[in-house]
Amino acid sequence: MTAGGDGRRSRAGWPRTKAALRPVLIASALLVVYFAVPVGTASAPAVVLLVLGLLALGGLLIWQVRAVTVSPYPRLRALEVVATVVPFFLTLFSGIYSAMSQSDPAAFSEPLGRLDALYFAITTFATVGFGDIVARTEGARLVVTLQMVGGLVLVGLLARVLVGAMQRGLRR
Repeated sequence: MTAGGDGRRSRAGWPRTKAALRPVLIASALLVVYFAVPVGTASAPAVVLLVLGLLALGGLLIWQVRAVTVSPYPRLRALEVVATVVPFFLTLFSGIYSAMSQSDPAAFSEPLGRLDALYFAITTFATVGFGDIVARTEGARLVVTLQMVGGLVLVGLLARVLVGAMQRGLRR
């Protein structure tokens, strides 16, 4: 609170606090859902999940970019977009890997639990590729390839689109 007791100073930091908390809460919610929702064992639901997840990711990205352009804090909002979209992308592919492994344990070099699948998705996205887990079947290799290409496109797209949205927001 300010010396006058009107509370303006304490409320002035609230948008920044919300911008910092929102992605943490969203990423936490994604992980809770990821670990709580049962994984399908058939490969068809995994493909459906992938397509629906990618469509949802596209919708989320479009919605978030619009939010950046109208935000009073476009730079903060752009960081929030990255902190929301990337975990969504990673948990989407983690879920696919986990479902594929349950459906066909030979799809990867070892059966993948939820945490193993998340680890594999993150190391693939980060292009670390330790080699401790590898895709063994054509289907698994296809999905891993889609994640690699999708990750490159996502990073480039986020950089390009968010810089443009921030510039439009700052010009407002």
